[in-house]
Amino acid sequence: MPETTEDLGSTTLPGTALVREVAPSGSPATDFSVALLAEFVSLGVRDIVLSPGSRSQALALAAAEFERLGLLRLHVRIDERGAGFLALGLAIESGRPALVACTSGTAVANLHPAVLEAHHSVVPMILLTADRPAELRGIRSNQTTVQPGIFAGAVRLSEDVAAPDGSVGESDTAIALARLAYATALGTQTNNPGPVQLNLAFREPLSAAVELEAVALEAGAADAVLPGRPDAAPAVATGPPLPLPPGPRTVVVAGAGAGPAAEQLARLAGWPLIAEVSSGARFGPNLVVAYRELLGDADFGGQVQRVIVFGHPTLSREIPALVLRDDVETIVVAPAGLEWYNPGHRVARFVRAVAATDEAIVVAGTREARAWAGRWVMASRSILAQDTELDAPAFNTHGLSKAEFAAMKAPVTRAMLADAVWRASWPHDRLVLGASRLIRELDTRVTGKKIPVHANRGLAGIDGTVATALGIALASQAGAHPLSTGTTRLLVGDVTLLHDAGSLLIAPGEVRPRLQVVVGNDGGGTIFDGLEVAATAAPSAIDRVLFTPQQVNLEALATAYGWDYARAATRSTLESALTAPVARPTLLEVPLAR
Repeated sequence: MPETTEDLGSTTLPGTALVREVAPSGSPATDFSVALLAEFVSLGVRDIVLSPGSRSQALALAAAEFERLGLLRLHVRIDERGAGFLALGLAIESGRPALVACTSGTAVANLHPAVLEAHHSVVPMILLTADRPAELRGIRSNQTTVQPGIFAGAVRLSEDVAAPDGSVGESDTAIALARLAYATALGTQTNNPGPVQLNLAFREPLSAAVELEAVALEAGAADAVLPGRPDAAPAVATGPPLPLPPGPRTVVVAGAGAGPAAEQLARLAGWPLIAEVSSGARFGPNLVVAYRELLGDADFGGQVQRVIVFGHPTLSREIPALVLRDDVETIVVAPAGLEWYNPGHRVARFVRAVAATDEAIVVAGTREARAWAGRWVMASRSILAQDTELDAPAFNTHGLSKAEFAAMKAPVTRAMLADAVWRASWPHDRLVLGASRLIRELDTRVTGKKIPVHANRGLAGIDGTVATALGIALASQAGAHPLSTGTTRLLVGDVTLLHDAGSLLIAPGEVRPRLQVVVGNDGGGTIFDGLEVAATAAPSAIDRVLFTPQQVNLEALATAYGWDYARAATRSTLESALTAPVARPTLLEVPLAR
């Protein structure tokens, strides 16, 4: 595949034939794989992530043929854990599930972290896990374990598919399976998108040479062609939104994945908006940045009577504490998914949508209502104004005073790094935040800005963060009309980077996206320094088992994987690095004090 993004064409309606085999392959495994992938392409799948292996070779070789025809983007990764998270990132950005194909045995188990994140984040994903046929199971055959049900309740569907033997109708079986998996992953009937597993048994011959050719669409089928986004989308509950009247002193909370609906409600109803940095709602006139301090204040948080929660709040203890109060009514809003945010089982109502009543919108314009939201916003701004690090010099250094020049040469702090990355990101970019101290640093300080921000907050783990960002970058920059014309930036700590260092490997010939991985390197897991354990455990024990110090040469790591490398130790070099054009994957190391 060339090192540029390609337009893979339009999405067609389900059932449209796109390819056919030039001649029967002689391998039932290959013929079944071709029929399966052809139907997935017909349904709208555009990406397949593949890890190498013997048992999955029919899927792999068929995928290569689909890539040759320009019908699939093929991403080859040697580590299944990274492959799973790459598929997660592709789906997060594109809105359509990616396929993940792997061989049998531990390869399947390595998909589990990504499956769990997709499950809890309600992200579609389709796993094609190759397996031994029934006669080779339970006899200690090599690379054989119990794969059906291996993901337990984290998948929406787990089908154990018998090995094809060339019988009549097997292509119809493959088509039916693809349709079932695709619809289930998108949650079209259940309103619960997520990962699905097709566990595909294959017998020898495990593959045969396969040659496909594209099939022209039938007359009139051009009307069925749909550009851009997928032709199927997750189902949304069709019931009327819960009407929200005025009255109780209300705040709107937007957790991860909340989206702009939270901001719209807060603005229309005149309520303070508490929006986490990864919520997709951190903008607007009612945004309250310093919410931690205000929720703990009796004159602010103590006056709250009702809270409307969107998304999944994970970045503070103050939000669940608010929900747990006896004098606060909590309404949780989730358009999709079957798991509900419910600290202490204290939430009063769970709904798919809400809407401010006409009366609430009218009341929002009154002096009393404006005062409720206004005092939160002004108090938050006052708290932020006390932070001198927000008064950073402009990027242009011409004519600086000695004091300003000294500030530009000052060592980078976490607050400085958070501010600089936020300022450098715009709507045509993508910002991905790892699970470290840095996402919390941004959450406590950065002001409103309507930019795309992503973070794996379903389980808030550090697994696969680099791979997720790569998937987001690849999906956003693909096609003739890319969703993003800018740069994808990933902000992570050093431990998060090293945990997923293998995902830095991009195979020769594959697309290398405009991705800048910004690593705040403080030599270990300093997030533990801020937890209660730091006040009770011996410093040496904390260092050994929690801080886990590291001295990896990140420049050598970047060079080993073929990435560009830069280092920014001062404010001026950091801002220069963040505003410079990014043409290929780049690792930017930012040294930080513990």
